Amino acid sequence: MKITIYSPNVYTYGAMVVGGILNEKHNVHLIRKPNNALFLKSDVVILSLYSTLQIIDENIKNIVNFIKNRKKKTKVYVAGCVSTYPEIILNELNVDGVIVGEGELTTPNIIEGDKGGLAYKDGDEIIINYPKERPDLNHPMPLIPKDIANQNIRGANVYIETHRGCLGNCTFCQVPKFFGKEIRSRDVDLVVEEVKKFKKRGVKRIAISGGTGSLYNFKKSINRDKFYELLEKISSVIGKDNLSVPDMRVDYVDEDILEAIKNYTIGWVFYGIESGSDDILRDMKKGVNTKKIMDAIKLAKDCDIKVGGSFIVGYPTETEMDYLLTKDFIVDAELDDIFVSIAEPIPTTELCSLVLKTPKEKNPTFMKHNGEYRHLNLTESEARCFDLLIHAEMWKSNPKLMTKQLYAIYLNEAKTQGKDIRKITELIFKYKDYYII
Repeated sequence: MKITIYSPNVYTYGAMVVGGILNEKHNVHLIRKPNNALFLKSDVVILSLYSTLQIIDENIKNIVNFIKNRKKKTKVYVAGCVSTYPEIILNELNVDGVIVGEGELTTPNIIEGDKGGLAYKDGDEIIINYPKERPDLNHPMPLIPKDIANQNIRGANVYIETHRGCLGNCTFCQVPKFFGKEIRSRDVDLVVEEVKKFKKRGVKRIAISGGTGSLYNFKKSINRDKFYELLEKISSVIGKDNLSVPDMRVDYVDEDILEAIKNYTIGWVFYGIESGSDDILRDMKKGVNTKKIMDAIKLAKDCDIKVGGSFIVGYPTETEMDYLLTKDFIVDAELDDIFVSIAEPIPTTELCSLVLKTPKEKNPTFMKHNGEYRHLNLTESEARCFDLLIHAEMWKSNPKLMTKQLYAIYLNEAKTQGKDIRKITELIFKYKDYYII
């Protein structure tokens, strides 16, 4: 078969993996920019989507409609992490089905007509056939596009996967729902061979994904030896200045883990801090408190590791006092870099259910801001996002001068996030009967 996998804007790792599996038997093209000529030559088109916004993106809808109108025999499927909420996809997009969950085992059979692992419409009824098992991660080599070296994802050309699953219960995260709570890890030597393939394609900078890097080969506790071996072998291929293991939970780092990051990578960690309020951390089910987070930041600094932190504002239960505690935390932490996001209610998460139960007039995403920035016509979530970006800049280890240009960048960032989160929130209210837990 002629198969096109379309991964909008970014070649996602999952799209490359499934592409590699299908390419053993079929003629597969993996693209990140629309190609109508290629779509019309294809027997199957798979849309690899990674954001709720893509489901309601007019460009995506137009692509699907173009294919279905011009070549009715072409099967169009949606895959990716959005597949955890197939009800929305099947009502919003005119596709033949949704490849549910991890697609390595099911996709080859689905394109041959099998229904296992597929969600689809039968008249007005939605049928969801969940996969019966999770795949072995020691899969064939991914299908690596020729221009992979041209993309930039937070400074890396590509994020590779070393393991799947998460032990956490964070209310805003869908990783445990999609990949499960059991940690499944890939063989070190296969990861290294994959890194060599990416390097041959021109990739300069690689980041390791998997939610929390130090959970690689986790059984009942952290497997430090395997984590060291993984970093050492990858670093020997790509170089320590070109390898990062950015995402870490503060409760799964220690001096030894941080020493390995210092010795074999660019020497950065990014903690999901989320809030400086213990009340909000409990509401988010982070499993840690602000003292534990601050201790992890200090430990990393003592190990000569740079520390970035991610924060979430506009959580439905976040009060003005909770927000002020977050600002105080940032002052004390003196982080090297900071990311700020407005709380996103991803369907099937506990946060999604909480947002659906919260009246819009009490949701910071819709509440009009009447404070310091009222002249900017922001919602409360947007105002907190904007304010925290400015505040954080002043308290970084190496602060930037707040210029008009930087001020405008942060304001635009807050407004864009607010607009996107409102769109997603309106969408989940449209399908609320499916997602109130």
